[in-house]
Amino acid sequence: MTTRTAPATAGPTWLDTVRAERQKMFSVRSTWWTLAAIVVLGAGLTTIICAASAEWLASGDADEAVGSFITWGMMIAQVGAVALGALIITTEYGSGQIRSTFAATPFRGRVLAAKALVVTAVLFVVGTVTALLGYAGGNWFLDREGIGLALEGDVLRSMYGSGLYLAGLGLMSLGVGFILRHTAGVISLMLALVFVVSGMAPLIPGTVGDWIEKLVPGSAGASIATPVTFDPNLLEPWVGYGVFLAEVAAVLAIAWVLVKRRDA
Repeated sequence: MTTRTAPATAGPTWLDTVRAERQKMFSVRSTWWTLAAIVVLGAGLTTIICAASAEWLASGDADEAVGSFITWGMMIAQVGAVALGALIITTEYGSGQIRSTFAATPFRGRVLAAKALVVTAVLFVVGTVTALLGYAGGNWFLDREGIGLALEGDVLRSMYGSGLYLAGLGLMSLGVGFILRHTAGVISLMLALVFVVSGMAPLIPGTVGDWIEKLVPGSAGASIATPVTFDPNLLEPWVGYGVFLAEVAAVLAIAWVLVKRRDA
């Protein structure tokens, strides 16, 4: 008499893992609130700033370029991208759900990669749409003063550049989340890198301060999201974004190593 052994159950495929991460992301209200905040703040503040500044910009007395204002609200939308990237992983560590995730998908690197793909896709689309909505609203007021901007060249680049920048911020926050495993710590650190360090760097004398200002993530990546930056000392948009991507990749590489070696 022979006995039959049950066939081994195949583990989840790459697409299964991606679908699971997408479902988890959109099954919680915090995701929807965060995405709504990105759109409302990003597009709304751009429209408000353009409305308030259009007459001044058209007067000839302005010391800033019109293009500096057409994605102004995306500076605040950065906060939402940081929060989303952090929450998609730190809430799992905080609730203990990460153990179930790793039990279902033993290949932990696949979980990280799936989360990264979902965060990148969502923030790129939302960031680009938000920038376009802000452009539509803000440019209406600029057009009334005869200083409207055509959706081409650097202006067009800043639209999808906004999506690229928010996607990069979300990825970096995700990586830091795998490293720190604490929501408040991740958001605090990322906001410091985006706002505080870049703002304090010009106070450091000499070339050291200049290079810190150019290379810190909040400065290196942000120039791609505006046709004309307020700070002329920053790197060129694509050069800066390349530096930013290298920084994101370094954080994700550290997260990849740690997530495989540490206990859940």
